[in-house]
Amino acid sequence: MPASPPLDIAFVTETFPPEINGVAMTVGRLVGGLRERGHRVRIVRPRQGKADTGSEHELALPGLPLPGYAGLRFGLRFGLPAGRRLHREWRHSKPDLVHVVTEGPLGWSAVSAARRLGIPVTSGFHTNFDRYSLHYGLGWMRPAVAAYLRSLHRRTRATMVPTAALAADLAGEGLSGVRVVGRGVDAELFDPERRDPALRKCWGVADEGPVCLYVGRLAPEKNLALVERSFAAIQVWHPQARMVWVGGGPSAKQLAADHPDHHFAGMRTGADLAAHYASADLFLFPSLTETYGNVVAEAMASALPVLAYRSAAAAELIVDGVNGRWVAPGDEEGFRQAALDMLARADLLPAMGQAARQTMRAHHWGAVVERFESVLCEAIG
Repeated sequence: MPASPPLDIAFVTETFPPEINGVAMTVGRLVGGLRERGHRVRIVRPRQGKADTGSEHELALPGLPLPGYAGLRFGLRFGLPAGRRLHREWRHSKPDLVHVVTEGPLGWSAVSAARRLGIPVTSGFHTNFDRYSLHYGLGWMRPAVAAYLRSLHRRTRATMVPTAALAADLAGEGLSGVRVVGRGVDAELFDPERRDPALRKCWGVADEGPVCLYVGRLAPEKNLALVERSFAAIQVWHPQARMVWVGGGPSAKQLAADHPDHHFAGMRTGADLAAHYASADLFLFPSLTETYGNVVAEAMASALPVLAYRSAAAAELIVDGVNGRWVAPGDEEGFRQAALDMLARADLLPAMGQAARQTMRAHHWGAVVERFESVLCEAIG
């Protein structure tokens, strides 16, 4: 039961299940958890195609495909401004609070409409869009993008973030009302018992040859060239090693063309995704643009040792050399060497993986939903 009277909450988001990405998954978990605790939650999101009219608790509004993702299953979209429509909707049926998940034109117009109606607004900081601009030849736009993001969050009563480090960064930039809510992981779904010898055989693994795994968006901002170079170094010492990529995105076609010997599994979900984590031996995650990185938590829950930069989730969850490895952000040589070191002592990887799984047992979604709920109540109060 909720610790407060049931609330009527409007979530405004440009991504929501069945779309496949970390933000959609997080929002789905929060919405489901709040509903289980007795709250009424409405969703405002862009349409996924002409036939998408939403549902009883979903308002589907016009949107456009995000460049580079239009061809994907459940391709990402951004919402168009809808201030007048939202003003009419919320004036007719006023929610207790509006929570803006994403900072696009739809999110900005939702903040404006809610403020005009005197509805409390909170926001989430899920994506470093300003950092993304560096990877798409738009680095000159980074200051303007950063200013836009901070401006939106300053118009809300609280901004929820996944890590204490991100909270400190935003507070240092003068953003008040930042609250750490965290992220959870489903340790029942992501379980080492899902390791599947048949799946490894499908990948073409010879004997017990090590499998390196990447899960996530295949896109420039993920720093995937470092995975390519690191695995090339691994192959020198471990010719039987196999590289498996899970995910889709604008870089997928070129990666597959450049590496016909790698296995590209495409997008995977549910128990199928969990089996991919559990059946690998080392998770390579070189991104420096994450606000969290749900895939790091999922890999650790699967008892899959993770190598990452010391940032976002990895900085908070990994104890270097105990339940995974991290290197200083930007140290590419250190990253490659750490990958080689981990596989040179492959006999230590199972214990490291079990320590990682033990770490993740404390990070369940129920506690995250409770913290999220408490921030909503604080904002309304």
